[in-house]
Parts: sequence; C-alpha cells; structure tokens
Amino acid sequence: MRVALHSVLKEGQESGYEQAHATVPEDLLEALGRAGITNWRIWRSGRHLFHLVDCEDFAAAMAALDKDPANQRWQEFIGGYVDHFEDTGGSPAEPERMTLGEVWELSAQAEAAERG
Repeated sequence: MRVALHSVLKEGQESGYEQAHATVPEDLLEALGRAGITNWRIWRSGRHLFHLVDCEDFAAAMAALDKDPANQRWQEFIGGYVDHFEDTGGSPAEPERMTLGEVWELSAQAEAAERG
C-alpha cells in the first residue's frame, strides 16, 4: 500500500529538519524495515512536509514503530523540528486519520482512456 501524509514544521526549523534527514540513524532504517516499510519519501514546501510511505500495512507499521526504541529515540529528536501532523490532533496513533486520500492520477486516467 502507498500512504500519503502531511506534516508541518515548527517556524524556522526548515534547514535543521533537512540536515537531520541527510543521514538518519541506521537503527531507525532497520526499525522501518522490520515494521514493513519499504520506502519513505519526504518533500518540503516552506514549512509543509509531504510524505509518501510504501508498506504492506500502514496501521500495523505505525503500531510496531510506536513500540520500537530506535523510533522512539528518533521521534523524541525529530519532534524538536515538527510542529504536527495534519488531521491527527498531532498524534500518529490514528493512522486512518493521518493519511491523505488520493484524488486523481494522470497516468491512471490516461490508461483508462486508452482501454476505452
């Protein structure tokens, strides 16, 4: 499955957040893999971050990461940069509320049009 997320940085934390992601800790990468996450991409526009997560089961991955010490350390550290995730009340504990629904995809429409 592919899940899109939207978070917002604290004022003035843009460059620090990017520097923190230049190389994330190896134990965090291992934790993400154990949780079933195969890829996680982040784009930034001003203070807004847009995440695209590829995984088998997002809710299960978030539950596993919530208990993982490597992720707990990372969240404590990165929390100094991130103000909140949209639509969650600030908590990733409710993954069904933190995801962005896809509205439209050019290639899907083009493929449908080709098939008739």
